[in-house]
Amino acid sequence: MEYKPTIGLEIHAELKTRTKMFCDSLNDADEKHPNENVCPVCLGHPGTLPVINKDAVEAVIKVGLALGGKIADVSKFDRKNYFYPDLPKAYQISQYDQPLVKGGELLGVSITRIHLEEDTGTLIHAADEKGKDTTLVDFNRAGVPLMELVTEPDIKSAEDAVAFGKELRSILRYLGVSDADMEKGHMRLEANISISKNSKLGTKVEVKNINSFRSLGSAIDYEIKRQEEVLEKGEKITQETRGWDDTKQKTFSQRLKEEAHDYRYFPEPDLPPLEPTKIFDIDDMKRHLPELPAKKRDRFEKELGLSGKQASLLVEDKNFSDFFEAAISELATRDELKTASVEKNPRELLFNYLTSDLAGLLNESGTAISDSKVTTENFAELIDLIADGKINSRQAKDILRKMSETGENPENIMKAENLETISDDKSVKVIVIEVLGENPQAVSDFKKGKTASLKFLIGKTMAKLRGRGNPEAIRKILEEELKK
Repeated sequence: MEYKPTIGLEIHAELKTRTKMFCDSLNDADEKHPNENVCPVCLGHPGTLPVINKDAVEAVIKVGLALGGKIADVSKFDRKNYFYPDLPKAYQISQYDQPLVKGGELLGVSITRIHLEEDTGTLIHAADEKGKDTTLVDFNRAGVPLMELVTEPDIKSAEDAVAFGKELRSILRYLGVSDADMEKGHMRLEANISISKNSKLGTKVEVKNINSFRSLGSAIDYEIKRQEEVLEKGEKITQETRGWDDTKQKTFSQRLKEEAHDYRYFPEPDLPPLEPTKIFDIDDMKRHLPELPAKKRDRFEKELGLSGKQASLLVEDKNFSDFFEAAISELATRDELKTASVEKNPRELLFNYLTSDLAGLLNESGTAISDSKVTTENFAELIDLIADGKINSRQAKDILRKMSETGENPENIMKAENLETISDDKSVKVIVIEVLGENPQAVSDFKKGKTASLKFLIGKTMAKLRGRGNPEAIRKILEEELKK
């Protein structure tokens, strides 16, 4: 009988508020100077008092509503006591038995709770001027509002865990509560993993230090295999916290797993209990939730005719999906459906050029699509030019690069750079006759049944037209002339 894995996730996400969780210090993840956004409150100076950030509470409630959770009538903050260099107060203000949200569901996975706490500082391990190893502490992140979501152990595979994490990231971005940029540490993952051959749960191991979805999948697969090998030897799994070494692609033991009593939780004496359902109009908040990824995927498939894979690719990034939808609206105001070649589907063209060509240029320059110089209006016009046969693929790529550099209108670039496709049959025919006269062997080969020579002649014609010819129009004229 095979071992069955049981997986639960704990996901932390830094919230996108102007200030920190309990003070007025700026919440700026891009701050490069260490210990710049700090004050006596987030540095834990004696005598200071915290004040709850209302925007952070509202953000967590939005997430709870988006996932179908129950918003608490009464919620409170607690002190979670532990000693670590990046924790200035030697305790963390968190939530224990009365979180803001209980319950909810995402992709068939039940949510246990969603609560709010403050983030820790950042440890920087480096060598001093004498080459001696040292550790520095940057408290810019200390006190940043941190949402923690805990799932039930409903997940059965690494693939499902990754899918859950990606869907949650999209929801956080659609709600506008977190950038959830894992490279910047905005979103961090922990996996609780156990295996068993029966319905009884095995011993749980928590894996930390997971900073990408690729690492999440690898860490879970590795840990399942490691636990199987331990049990097959007749040994027992130790309940512990393990780290993930992305370089070695393996987990390693960090410490024995702490239980709740190890943190000596008690109610935070400096903060009053909250009554979220009295502070916020929950029904109104629910009505004003934005369209979430699942609904947008479904709508893109039904209304715009995208495949499930295409819709998922777009919807994963809200800015890309917004750009696509705006460009589609622009395209609909043009005449492309009347003039485009039957084989050229303008919407398909728009999808392909957006997700391949424009995405490639943005990646190359390190630019977000929201900061791109390519407007949705100009992008739709470019697609219209392609669909109408005024430019070919090569010309479109050149024009799009110019657009991304200058923000210029594609038709203006086409005319200024003399990139318009030559589609006049008379002009093309003159060039075709020249090419046939210059390549008698290829003509002879074609007439002997060697159809590959037709591609050679098309290439020669395109070269004479400096890439501005329409390959299909050239093929048609060539075939007509070769039959004579």
